[in-house]
Amino acid sequence: MHLSVRLKKNADGTAALTCVRPDGSTTWHSPKGAQGHFFALHDLTHYAVETTLGVSRGFYGVVASGWDISDFGKPEKRGQLPADAGWVELIVGFLDMERAMGEMYSAADWNEKARLYYDTNGGQPVRELGDDELNAIRDRRRELFSLWAAVPPGGTLELDFSLQPAGR
Repeated sequence: MHLSVRLKKNADGTAALTCVRPDGSTTWHSPKGAQGHFFALHDLTHYAVETTLGVSRGFYGVVASGWDISDFGKPEKRGQLPADAGWVELIVGFLDMERAMGEMYSAADWNEKARLYYDTNGGQPVRELGDDELNAIRDRRRELFSLWAAVPPGGTLELDFSLQPAGR
């Protein structure tokens, strides 16, 4: 599975995300205002989580398999997301919350919040996270945020998303 991930920085600091599949088909989104500032870092956090943990059926893996970004949140278009994608979204949301609050939490905190989430909403976490994994994700995310900060307005950060699908 391969996907070219391109984040273009607009003059106002927002971003347009374009994903290009090996067959040349694309999907993109370009939120404006506060959402446009938020989603660049959110999308980079997805990249950090999915590549660090080797999750091939998270956001980028699902996009690589043919989903359009506009399909997310619309189960009537594509059905339910794979369990991996929901689990990744929970991790990304947790990291977004950390970033907003300026606090870092332990893997035990994450695992407890995940259990509470799944107890309330049904399902179960794909697995627990360890502190080493969470710290590796944070390190990768920090690196990606630095790369993004260095992109000038009008410039593009291009990343390669290549993972082998899990044997499930």
